[in-house]
Amino acid sequence: MTAEMVAPAWMHTQISAEQYDSWSEEQCDGIEIVDGMVVVSPSASKRHNRLARLLANALDAAAGPDWNADTDFDVRLQDVPLTNRRPDVTVYRAETIDLTPTRPEHVLLVVEVVSPGSETTDRIVKVDQYAKAGIPFYWRVEQAATGVPIIYTYVLDPATKAYRDGEMFTGTVKTNTPFSITVDLGLL
Repeated sequence: MTAEMVAPAWMHTQISAEQYDSWSEEQCDGIEIVDGMVVVSPSASKRHNRLARLLANALDAAAGPDWNADTDFDVRLQDVPLTNRRPDVTVYRAETIDLTPTRPEHVLLVVEVVSPGSETTDRIVKVDQYAKAGIPFYWRVEQAATGVPIIYTYVLDPATKAYRDGEMFTGTVKTNTPFSITVDLGLL
């Protein structure tokens, strides 16, 4: 094995919240931390990024002054062992815009756009993690073979800390939960 093939030491040991917080934004880009271990995320496709951006823009416009919607930043689900997820879209309290890290109690909704390679994580693992963290709403966007996205929505049952199925939308999201929004994702 050549020196170029050896993974950096930080990929083999758990890192703490304090260690992660000392890293630069460039070091944190494209990774998530799960149970203290670095998980490298592959680059998303242009279609994936466009879906996330369209949803974030529509959610931001519909959310009103109390909530912001944005893409690609960490949500700290737990400190020990450190678990940071980077949802494709996060709707969070506007008053927390300058607070770092963003915590589940700041978040109303997270959206994941499923890509090849993220199916199990987005459909099973993250659903459980976001629910256990107490995030009230989760949306999963599937990129169907037809090209028209399918959106599955989930609502947290606070008693069980699990999501129950909400509405399903094909192409166009029109709902009043968690606030009134209409967005046509079939325009891709």
